[in-house]
Amino acid sequence: MQFRYAKVCSGPRIELAEGTQMNRLLSLGLITLAAFLLSGCSAFYTPDKSRAELEAKYLNHPSDLVEVAETLLHVRDTGPKDAQTVILLHGVGSHLQTWDEWASALEQDFRIIRFDLPGAGLSPPDATGDYTDTRAVAIITALLDERGIERTALIGNSLGGRIAWTFAARYPERTDKLVLVSPDGFASPGFEYETKPRVPFALRLIEYSLPQWLLRRNLALAYSDTSKMSRARVQRYHDLIRAPGVRRALLDRMRQTVLQPPEPLLASISAPVLLVWGEDDRIIPFDNSTDYEAALRDVTVLPLPGIGHLPQEEAPTETVRPVIEFLSARSD
Repeated sequence: MQFRYAKVCSGPRIELAEGTQMNRLLSLGLITLAAFLLSGCSAFYTPDKSRAELEAKYLNHPSDLVEVAETLLHVRDTGPKDAQTVILLHGVGSHLQTWDEWASALEQDFRIIRFDLPGAGLSPPDATGDYTDTRAVAIITALLDERGIERTALIGNSLGGRIAWTFAARYPERTDKLVLVSPDGFASPGFEYETKPRVPFALRLIEYSLPQWLLRRNLALAYSDTSKMSRARVQRYHDLIRAPGVRRALLDRMRQTVLQPPEPLLASISAPVLLVWGEDDRIIPFDNSTDYEAALRDVTVLPLPGIGHLPQEEAPTETVRPVIEFLSARSD
């Protein structure tokens, strides 16, 4: 792991260099925020925001908070209820609003269900304390059952991509199609198969220190063209990562992430897959697409020149079109 050091108040500022493995796991590079408490500067203390304040700003309707599989979820369910269902799954440190532009386009023809994973956005920490992929898949299944949906397509980015392909492997009879947007899943230095990761002490400090300007700096790693990263978007990320319990849940999810060799599960997926990947991705490199292409049976790779880890945010209009075409096409 590579660090750069600079003086802040009386202590060091530690920044994770681009392209290191921790950035690959934490899709927005949030680990670097932890280092500020090492400086001893009280100005960097960042308390939680109140749920009332966040719900007033980011909750469309009180009925969007629903109990699913013994925990509370923030869910948006839009588009024609009799249309093909598509579930959208966000990545680590993110929230359902990452899909706003894609959802607006998709909901013209599809039923779009997106939700904040437990302990992210406006979904409180999971009441069971379980943040494994198995738990995430169980939540998706329970949500489908609760809404009377037999089959669905899934779109997942980063962590959400890993959850999407895990669901497809375990429930082929309920999966129509998959769109994987720079998905996580293959091991790399620091995150080996069948091994619990060690959570560095500095990372644990993000519960207490998360200055917005440094969040912006690290969110920029997920973009190729940082001019597309608006102030409002940075503010939203900063607000929602400060929802009560979210930062601790992020750490708990990391502690419970025990990767398994993905090839057997990927090879078992029968649903058609569209693999969408920004060629300028600095979080999970585009080269990883070859691993998925080799493991999946029915996969189409869509490279995105000049785009980073979050195509749904960086270039939503251009990138959603091939996704709509893929979802609309008949499967033989």
